[in-house]
Amino acid sequence: MIVKDIGKEQLIRDTAKHLFFSEGKLHATTQDIADAAGVNRTLVHYYFRSRNILFEQVVEEARLDLRNTIDSVLKAPLGFKEKLQKIISVFIDETTKYPFRELFVITETNRNKDLGTSKMNNGFIKSFMIEVKREMDAGNLKNMEPKQFIMNLFALMAYPVLASQLNKAILDIKEPEFKRLMKQRKQLIFEMLYIGN
Repeated sequence: MIVKDIGKEQLIRDTAKHLFFSEGKLHATTQDIADAAGVNRTLVHYYFRSRNILFEQVVEEARLDLRNTIDSVLKAPLGFKEKLQKIISVFIDETTKYPFRELFVITETNRNKDLGTSKMNNGFIKSFMIEVKREMDAGNLKNMEPKQFIMNLFALMAYPVLASQLNKAILDIKEPEFKRLMKQRKQLIFEMLYIGN
């Protein structure tokens, strides 16, 4: 009988996360995951029973990681200008590290709509929208419905990563240049959205 080893279990989970979200191997098999982790496939089945269970756990962790990342910035005691810069920087850093994570989270949320509404909607977004409205009233942001601002913000940050392969093909760029462009986007997005001093 195998004794559960939390280290091995986490290694398998982390390896699956890397394959799914960094390399985009959505259809990686338990054998692919086992090989990449340097363990026997039987061990993957022992800890997770099936590839689907492992996949669901990793996607759920990704959804929570995304929420926690955004929430930690939204609740930080920062002025709006600094908070907006931090959101952009953190989101782009995270999506560059795990370029396929948002795609998987979106796909899974679309597949199970209850997950999206119950787990991503929270008070931090609502309070951030109040801050957005206040900044609009002060003339620091273009006047629009705050929900439109939030959608614009996330579209500007996420779309280049979600469509990275298409962007690379159309613009004839390789990965190092794409990463450089994504770093530049941090300031470009901020300057597009924040019109105040």
